[in-house]
Amino acid sequence: MFFDKMRKELKRNADKEYKKSIKRFFKEGQEINLIGVRTPVVRGISKKYFSQINSKSKKEILNLCEELLKNGYSEEQGIAFGWAARLKDDFSPTDFNRFRSWLKKYVKNWGHCDGYCFGVLGPFIYAFPQYIPEIKKWTGSKNRWFRRASAVLVIYLLKDKKYLKTAFNIADRLLLDEDDLVQKGYGWLLKEASNRYQKEVFDYVIKHKAEMPRTALRYAIEKMPKELKKKAMAK
Repeated sequence: MFFDKMRKELKRNADKEYKKSIKRFFKEGQEINLIGVRTPVVRGISKKYFSQINSKSKKEILNLCEELLKNGYSEEQGIAFGWAARLKDDFSPTDFNRFRSWLKKYVKNWGHCDGYCFGVLGPFIYAFPQYIPEIKKWTGSKNRWFRRASAVLVIYLLKDKKYLKTAFNIADRLLLDEDDLVQKGYGWLLKEASNRYQKEVFDYVIKHKAEMPRTALRYAIEKMPKELKKKAMAK
């Protein structure tokens, strides 16, 4: 009954034109199953229904999240990841296996991947950095979303400079990855790192520019001054 009410509200707010426009951002090979609800509306519905379950235990809420994830609609998955993110202060090491399984079972496109990284995986790893060696192993996964996630979740860690070394290590491991979504993922990581540590990132790019795919390189230097961009792009 609880989910029925929420799903009816989502369907009432569906926008066919919006649904059509969003699908063009996802290339072939990425699964995207949309109701067609705009993001601000989804967030409002998420907040409304979370208020009805926030007295439940963490385990109960995460079980509800998994039920939403199983349904496969992008909006419901976004709500599930959002609810899980609200529990970040209560995360514990025992949650790692569940969170890894969610990445494997339910993440099918870059939107899900990135939202999950910022809301759940990043905060989890920041709280429990002992799992960083496990994240590094993801760079060798056959699953493109594990490889992209290994880079994107580290963006959350960059507020602490000690994780800059981790960012470079992940980039090293993904440097020659042929998947453009993985290249964009670690390029994005380097770009965000450059906001705080421009010199270090520029030096890294110069060192690796001969072998770094141009997609990743362009992402990495996007926010740098023109003169640095010119040096980085020079052959």
